[in-house]
Amino acid sequence: MTVPPELQRLEARLKDYRGAGDDPAPREGGFLASVALILRIGNGLPEILLIKRAEAEGDPWSGHMALPGGRYERGDGSLLETATRETLEETGLRLEEAGEILGRLDLVSPRTPHLPPLSVLPFVFAVPGEARTRPGSPEVAEIHWISLERLRDPGSRTTHRISTDQADLSFPAFRVANRTVWGLTHRILLDLLGRFP
Repeated sequence: MTVPPELQRLEARLKDYRGAGDDPAPREGGFLASVALILRIGNGLPEILLIKRAEAEGDPWSGHMALPGGRYERGDGSLLETATRETLEETGLRLEEAGEILGRLDLVSPRTPHLPPLSVLPFVFAVPGEARTRPGSPEVAEIHWISLERLRDPGSRTTHRISTDQADLSFPAFRVANRTVWGLTHRILLDLLGRFP
């Protein structure tokens, strides 16, 4: 697959990933996870793959818009393997065959203390325009390809509000495909957008 010039420039602004030796240690009492930012090459800016998680009791991210990915498991040789395994399970997309890894972003963790103490390593992939997906897991309710042009559009910026027993909270968010993208996924997408030339 030929990576277009704009993704070559993005690649130069990503961190290299040489394998499991580059994987971080989990925070004390926490665990590791990884996600895949999958850029589908087409006309103009690429599209990025987002999923909507299924509603599930006990899941702190139930119903959220997210990136494919999940928790590191013992059989995974690296966090990169975690991201590719989870992407296949959730979307049917075989990144090791259809994709090309461009690099990784910075490690991120939730800022909200009531969420699990995880650390997430985001990987960036390019896939050709003909790459197709299918829901592959009961954990995934929807799959969306969203243009990066849409994410860059100031009209996509919004606020997500949550009311708790202690306070009313507001978080910056994107509004795309009639869905709100906020929290950790929003922060990861902002990091990606900030690295485009």
